[in-house]
Amino acid sequence: MTSDYKLVIGLLAACFASLFAACFLGATSMSFTRVVSAIIGQAGSGDTLIIWQIRLPRAFAAFLVGAALGASGAALQGLLRNPLAEPGVLGVSASAVLGATFALYYGLTSISPWALPVAAIFGAVIATTLIALAAIRTQSVVTLILIGVGLSSFAGAAMSLLMNFAPNPFSLSDMINWMLGSVSNRGFNEIAFAGPFMALGFAILFATRRGLSALTLGEEAASGIGLNLKHQRIWVVLGAGLATGASVALAGAIGFVGIVAPHVIRPFVNHDPARSILPSALLAGLFLVLADIGVRLLPTQSELKLGVVAAIIGAPAFVWIAMQRRASHD
Repeated sequence: MTSDYKLVIGLLAACFASLFAACFLGATSMSFTRVVSAIIGQAGSGDTLIIWQIRLPRAFAAFLVGAALGASGAALQGLLRNPLAEPGVLGVSASAVLGATFALYYGLTSISPWALPVAAIFGAVIATTLIALAAIRTQSVVTLILIGVGLSSFAGAAMSLLMNFAPNPFSLSDMINWMLGSVSNRGFNEIAFAGPFMALGFAILFATRRGLSALTLGEEAASGIGLNLKHQRIWVVLGAGLATGASVALAGAIGFVGIVAPHVIRPFVNHDPARSILPSALLAGLFLVLADIGVRLLPTQSELKLGVVAAIIGAPAFVWIAMQRRASHD
C-alpha cells in the first residue's frame, strides 16, 4: 500500500469518526447506544429526529463545505504555483457571498430555491475568471494577491451597500448570516441543492490533476510536454468556481481553510498538487466538522458562527505560512 493510500484511508477514518462524534456531542449529549439506534432507525422518534434532521445533516454540510474549499485551494495553489492562493484570499469566496446576498436582497429565493446556489456560483466563477485572466497576463504573485484583495474589497463594499438598503430586519439578518458563515439549521434539502455543484466542481478539479503536476515544471516546460495551458486554466477556474460557489450557497463565507489544509498536506505528497487535492479535501472537511463540534459545545450565550471560528484559527496559520515562505526566500 502506497503512502498516498495510507494517508487517504487515515483521513477517511478520521472523517467518519468526526461525523459520528458530531451525532452524540452537542448541547445535550447522547450515549453511543442511543446514537447507533437512531442511525439504524431503531430508536424513539425524538432521538431519530435529533440525529437525522439536526446533527447529522449539519455535520455533513460542514464536511462538504470544507472538502470543497480544500480541493479548490489545492488546485488554485497548483495552478498559480503559490501556497498562499485559495478562494478566500483571492476574493472568490467574497464574490460568491455577494452573489448570494444579491439573491437574498432581491427576494430571488422566493421565486426558486435554485436562485441562491446559482447566484453564489455565478459570483465565484466571475471572480475566478478574473484571477485566471490576471494569471495569464502577469507572473507576479504579489499582483495576483493584490487583485484578490481588490475583489474582496469591492465585494465587501457592495455587500455593505446592499445591507445598508436592506428592506427589512429579516433580510439584513440573512445577509449577515451568509457573510459570517454557518451550517446551523442546514438540512439534507439544502445539501441536495448544493451537492451536485460541489460534486461537479470536485470532479473537474480531480480531472485536471495531471496538468497541475506538469505545471510544477514551469509553464514553458509544461507546454513543451503537451499541456494546453489555456484549457488547464479554464477547467481549474470552472471547477474551483463551482465548488466554492456551492460551498457559499450551503454555508456562507468560510475563509482560510482552503489555504491551511493543502499546506499541511503538501509535505506528505512530495509537494505534488495533483496528489494533494483529495487529501486536502478530506483534511479541510475534517477540520470544519471538528470546528463545528467546538462551536456547539462552547458555553456562549449565542452560538458562534463557523466562519468566525475558522478565521480565528486559520488567519494566524496563514500569517505563519506567509512568514515561512518569506524566510525560505531570504
